[in-house]
Amino acid sequence: MKITLKDGSVKECESGMRAIDIAQEISEGLARAACVAEINGEIKDLRTVITEDCELNILTADDPDGLATIRHTASHVLAEAVKRLYPDAKLAIGPSIENGFYYDFEAEPFSREDLDEIEREMKKIIKEGHSLTRITLGRQAAINYMANRGETYKIELIEDLPEDAEITFYDQGAFTDLCAGPHLMSTKGIHAYKLTSSSMAYWRGDSDRAQLQRIYGTAFNRKDELNEYLEYLEDIHKRDHNRLGREMEIFTTVDVIGQGLPLLMPRGAKMVQKLQRWIEDLEDNEWGYERTITPLMAKSDLYKLSGHWQHYRDGMFVLGDEEKDREVYALRPMTCPFQYYVYKASQKSYRDLPLRYSETSTLFRNEESGEMHGLTRVRQFTISEGHLIVRPDQMEEEFEGCLALAHYCLETLGLEKDVTFHLSRWDPDNPKKYIGDAKVWEETEDSIRRILIKLDIPFVEDIGEAAFYGPKVDINTKNVYGKDDTMITIQWDAVLAEQFDMYFIDANGDKVRPYIIHRTSIGCYERTLAWLIEKYAGKFPTWLCPEQVRVLPISEKHIAYAEKVRAELAKNGVDVTVDSRSEKIGHKIRDASKYRLPYMLIVGEKEEEDGTVSVRSRFEGDEGAKPLQEFVDAICEEIRTKEIRQEAPQEKK
Repeated sequence: MKITLKDGSVKECESGMRAIDIAQEISEGLARAACVAEINGEIKDLRTVITEDCELNILTADDPDGLATIRHTASHVLAEAVKRLYPDAKLAIGPSIENGFYYDFEAEPFSREDLDEIEREMKKIIKEGHSLTRITLGRQAAINYMANRGETYKIELIEDLPEDAEITFYDQGAFTDLCAGPHLMSTKGIHAYKLTSSSMAYWRGDSDRAQLQRIYGTAFNRKDELNEYLEYLEDIHKRDHNRLGREMEIFTTVDVIGQGLPLLMPRGAKMVQKLQRWIEDLEDNEWGYERTITPLMAKSDLYKLSGHWQHYRDGMFVLGDEEKDREVYALRPMTCPFQYYVYKASQKSYRDLPLRYSETSTLFRNEESGEMHGLTRVRQFTISEGHLIVRPDQMEEEFEGCLALAHYCLETLGLEKDVTFHLSRWDPDNPKKYIGDAKVWEETEDSIRRILIKLDIPFVEDIGEAAFYGPKVDINTKNVYGKDDTMITIQWDAVLAEQFDMYFIDANGDKVRPYIIHRTSIGCYERTLAWLIEKYAGKFPTWLCPEQVRVLPISEKHIAYAEKVRAELAKNGVDVTVDSRSEKIGHKIRDASKYRLPYMLIVGEKEEEDGTVSVRSRFEGDEGAKPLQEFVDAICEEIRTKEIRQEAPQEKK
C-alpha cells in the first residue's frame, strides 16, 4: 500500500501495518516521540492498523493533538492512582482540556496533601511503564463489565450509546477504563505533569445531579515547559480578582445574602464611585448625553410590549403570580423601555434628534447558580447604560461615536490592547428567537460590518449571539483563566420603535420611526472592577486607587505633622490617610504594602523641620525627600491626567 507522508513523499508499506510500525520504519526517533497518528485528516490511535492507501502524519508533543494525547493518558494514570489510594471512589469522566486534563470522581473532597499523595502514586504508575491496550466489547458486555466493578457513572455513559455500538476500553495493567481514545503506547510517555487543583463539579454539568470531586492537572513533554506553565498559573493566582479583591478588602460575598450578590466594601465602593463620576461627567459634559433616573421594576405589561417577557423571562426576577395577582411586576434586566417613555413624554421633531439618554442603571438578571463568579457574573449589577434615539440618516455616524467613546474609555483605563471586537449576528436558522424580518437583520448587520471595516477595527462574526431585537458589537476580553467576558456592548435596533409607537415629525410634517442604539460606555461597573483588579494585579493607576497616599509618622511625636500633611493633600482632593498607630515604621510599611498603595509618605523630625515628606512609591521605590507642595502638585497632576505610571522593575531574589 502507498502511504503519503506530511512532506508529500510516498512510502510503500505492507498492508496491515500499525501506524507506530510505519513511524519506526521512517525513523526510530520519530517512533519514540510519536503520540498519535493523523490518518486521512482524522486523529487515530498509533495502534491503528492501516490496510489501504492513505495520507499519514505522525504527531508528536509539538502538535496540539499530540500534546492532548499525553494529557488524556495522564488523566487515566490519575484515575488509576485515585483508585489505588481510594478504592471506594467511583469514576466519572476524564478528558484532556485546553491547558491540561481533569477527572471527576464520586469521593470525599481532596486536599492539597491528597493531591500530592496522588501525584506520588502517579509517578509509580508511570515508572512501571504499562502498555496501553485497546479493548472492544459489545454494549451489554460493556455494561456487565462496569457493573462488576460498581462503576455506575460509566454504565450510564454506555447506556446512552446505540444498541449496536462497539464499546472501547483501554487497559494499562491493573486498570481498565471506558474510553474512545486515542492514548499513548505506554504510561512511560508521560514526562512532566502536575495536579493543580480540585473542586466540586456536577455530574454531566447538571446542578440537579450528583456532586462529584474534580481533580485538575496538566502535563507537558518537557519539565521546562511544565515549569513555565506553573509560573503562569502562579501569576494567575496572584491576579485572580476573586482572591485579590477579598485580600485587598475591595469586595466580599456572604452565603446568607445570596450568590451573585457581592458586597462592595469601602475600598471597592470608592473605586466604583470614581468610575461612575468620571463616566457621568464624560457623557454629560463632553459627549452630549442627558441623564435619566428610572424605576428598578415595572409591570409585566412593559416587558410584554418590549418582547423581554416572551424572549427573556427566565432571566428575570418576577414579583407576583400571574394566575393569582392582577398586577405582576419584575425587576428590570435593562433600562431601554423606561427611557423610551422618557422620549415619548413629548412630541419630537427631526431637529431634536439625535437624543442621547444615559443612566447609571442598577439591573437584575436571574443567572444560573453555576454561572456565578466573583464580580464578573452577578445577579445585581450597575451599568453605564445609554440609548440614542436617532434619525435613520444619523445612525451610522452615531454608532461610530459610540465606538469612539468606548475606545476612549478603554484607552484611559489602559485596557484598549486587551480586547477583541465581535459582530454578534442573528441565527437565520432559528428565527423564533428574534423579532423583525430577515431583510432588516441583513441590512443592519451589513451596516455594522461596513462601519467596523471603515474604522479599520479587526473583528470576528458570531452567529446566534445577537440580542433578540438587533445585531450588536460586543467588545470582549479574557479573564485570567482565559474565559471570554463581554465588557462593552453597542446594539443596533431598527424594530423596537415600532412596538413602542415611537416617532418624530420630519421636515414634511410626517411621522417617522426613529432608530435606536443601545450602548454602554464602560459596561458593568462590577465586571470592570474585576477586570481592573486582574489587569493591574491590584496595583491600580493612582487616580483609581481608593487610598492614594498613606502618611506614616515615625513616632507619636510626628503625628501632628502627619495630620498637617494629610489635610493639605485632602484639601486638594487626594484620598489620604494617616497611620497613627504606635508601631515601628517597618511594620507600618508592610501593612500599607498589602493594599498596593501608589504612595507612602514617611515623616519624622527632619521632614517636619524642612517642610518635606520622604516619598516611597510603587513606581520608583524610595524617591527621597521632597517639599510637600512639590509632591502635592505632582500627584494632583497625575490624578488629573489619569496617568498610568509604569511600575519599577522587581529585583530578582
